[in-house]
Amino acid sequence: MTAILDTHTLIWAGQAQHRLSPTARAVFSDPDNVFLVSAATAWEIATKVRLGKLSEATELEANFVAIVAGAGYKLVPVTAEDALNAGRMAGAHRDPWDRMIAAQALALDIPVISIDPKLDGFGVRRLW
Repeated sequence: MTAILDTHTLIWAGQAQHRLSPTARAVFSDPDNVFLVSAATAWEIATKVRLGKLSEATELEANFVAIVAGAGYKLVPVTAEDALNAGRMAGAHRDPWDRMIAAQALALDIPVISIDPKLDGFGVRRLW
């Protein structure tokens, strides 16, 4: 299975696995699964670290590409098509990073690993 990680899932997988659901832990434990991380996640982490809202991700922000690669995850760039799809998606959820991750999950036809039920409003498959 291939899945894209929500930002909190990336952080928790690396720093606080006890916060992951049993389902998420089981998905991570399967060596055949492929995990994608959106470039939007880098943007979200950098923004929130800068604003002092995500101090637990300071090291991740400073070494994002190396940490993601070291975990075996694959980075997904944000394309103009992704941006247009995210901007056009109906739904009340206004978080631009969640919208991008949802748009990419839909375009790739893969689930998002996320605790956030607001993503369900975009019609994504969400694992938690």
